Amino acid sequence: MTDVLVLGGAGVDTIVRVPELPLPFADSYPIDTGVHTRAGQTGDFVALGLAALGLDVHHLDLIGDDPEGDLVRALHRDHGIALTALPQPAGTKRAVNLVGPDGRRLSLYDTSRARPGDRFPDEVLRPLAAAARHVHVTITQPCAEALPLLRETGVPLSTDLHDWDGENPYHEPYALAADVVFLSAAALTDPERTMRRISERGRAQVVVATAGAEGAHLLAYGELTHVPPATPPAPVVDSNGAGDAFAAAFLYGRLAGADPRRCARFGATAGAYACTVPATRTDAIGRDGLLGEGAVTA
Repeated sequence: MTDVLVLGGAGVDTIVRVPELPLPFADSYPIDTGVHTRAGQTGDFVALGLAALGLDVHHLDLIGDDPEGDLVRALHRDHGIALTALPQPAGTKRAVNLVGPDGRRLSLYDTSRARPGDRFPDEVLRPLAAAARHVHVTITQPCAEALPLLRETGVPLSTDLHDWDGENPYHEPYALAADVVFLSAAALTDPERTMRRISERGRAQVVVATAGAEGAHLLAYGELTHVPPATPPAPVVDSNGAGDAFAAAFLYGRLAGADPRRCARFGATAGAYACTVPATRTDAIGRDGLLGEGAVTA
């Protein structure tokens, strides 16, 4: 049996380190650090994080027959992660990430690489979901269309709403269908209110709102607590992938039977580690780093 099926979120990012964010208008900027393109979007990073912690992961998405798709397939092959790549004539998902000196990121997503009629065929999705202990659903199109089938299988679901403002209707199907919901507090004026609305209106037993250097808010079975931030093991260079690392480590703890607060501490440790990894790389914290001396234990 697969530990986790990751649905969606496979793609390629082009990383550009800029002198500041927001970037003032200018005709041109010299980029001394180079412009780097590598495979790795939200689903890829969650899959990598789970695999680095020793879990058996399968990733399913629509991927183009293009150079970006080749990078995605190579990433999974190199890390030993099973990938079912369904054909996407519109092309593999891609984005440009502008990264400031303090590690903050601005992402530009190419939404042209999806079509309204895109679907995951039932005959492909159902057996993969039925064979998994858990399914993590990214919010990339067309994952929302898969939610009814996933609920039919009875497999536990998680999702990451990223920087949801609590109002955008695009995110609601994910927020209300998942048993574990992750999101960033960056766009929320009242994180607790949004978290409790998710829990009251949907199925979520656990809601986590990450807050960067301030730690995270954890709502578990009706009780709200604060999770302190973990100390990064090296200088912070890039926040790209920190939320995905948090989710992967949290799910690792949950599947190991840890309580939600301990799972969140796992997440904080993994997220802090991710902030020390340049966006041009795809390193993820391993089990030794998560459980080593001075780290939280299961």
